[in-house]
Amino acid sequence: MATEQKPAYSPGLAGVVAGETEICWVDPNAGLMYRGYDIHKLAEEASFEEVAHLLIKGELPNFEQLGKFTRAIAAERTLPKQVLDVLRLMPKNTHPMDMLRTGVSMLAPFDVDLNDNSHEANVRKAIRLIAKVSTLITDGYRIQHGEEPLPEKSDLTLAGNFFYKLNGEVPQAWQIRMMDTIFILYADHEFNASTFAARVTASTLADMYAAVTSACGTLKGPLHGGANEESMKMLEEIKTPDRAEKWMMDALAQKKKIMGFGHRVYKKGDSRVPIMREIGRDLGKRVGKEQWVPICEQLEATMEREKQLCANVDLYAAPVFTMFGFDPALNTPIFAASRVAGWCAHVIEQHDHNRLIRPRSLYTGPELRPYPGTPHNGAPAKR
Repeated sequence: MATEQKPAYSPGLAGVVAGETEICWVDPNAGLMYRGYDIHKLAEEASFEEVAHLLIKGELPNFEQLGKFTRAIAAERTLPKQVLDVLRLMPKNTHPMDMLRTGVSMLAPFDVDLNDNSHEANVRKAIRLIAKVSTLITDGYRIQHGEEPLPEKSDLTLAGNFFYKLNGEVPQAWQIRMMDTIFILYADHEFNASTFAARVTASTLADMYAAVTSACGTLKGPLHGGANEESMKMLEEIKTPDRAEKWMMDALAQKKKIMGFGHRVYKKGDSRVPIMREIGRDLGKRVGKEQWVPICEQLEATMEREKQLCANVDLYAAPVFTMFGFDPALNTPIFAASRVAGWCAHVIEQHDHNRLIRPRSLYTGPELRPYPGTPHNGAPAKR
């Protein structure tokens, strides 16, 4: 017999408020704020390091604080030799997200603050993780392709150093600015799946590295960070704008899962899409690949007409990364290189005001039933 009434249930926790945060607000009506600042203004004027400082420390830095914070990140980029050695042992076909997840976990014992969950220690760990996640991606990718990791360029920002560490070329100013903007767009998004996973882990008072490892594992899935990698496969199949509408109609008729559309929170469009769309348009003109944004726009118009679903940022991020020359397998790790700032901010907030996250479930199994028992001689009971 049941001893309690069945609780209310929301599949996938849709609409459920699972906690409070001062870090980020996703407005269902196509808005996004980081600590009270509109994402469009930040994307237009700020650097990623400014936004990371805002997320981690609570306020935008002044000139002196920004310089100190930027230098602190640059000083922490180099990976321990032992971590690089293990990356070299991984199979060559390892997905970059799997290398990243493993690398984050491996970094933990090398951090002297590992088991100190105080606010100050967590801020120090956050700076190290923001610095080293980017390096794990670039060094891991080069090792995977038979190349040696490149030394750090401390005079470059995180965005600029990412380009350099991948291909050995110092990027142009416009490339750094575009990448900065992309990192800002991806830096946080409230209680998304990976951030919530990080907070659940942190709520047990596990360390920040454990929480970020949980987040990396969650981000990999094609219904979360992996969506932009899958979106690029779709765009490459379509190839030209004139094929987009028919492709979409055929896919809808076959009830295929189409990546790059819909969002659990946004009801009037993803606030990040207009910025990413314009980056894609500008980049397409610069590199002579102007077909991708029109394909996305045709898909966007068809999906909105047929299913009243808006595009999310992954639809336009996928071709942007491709036009930068990045392997599509790096799409989700690039997401992580930015979102690690948000993950760390949320772990700090969770530890500062902790309560163990332990929801209930709705039991749908059999009613209470008697155990049939076993005779003393070990023979099966008669039923």
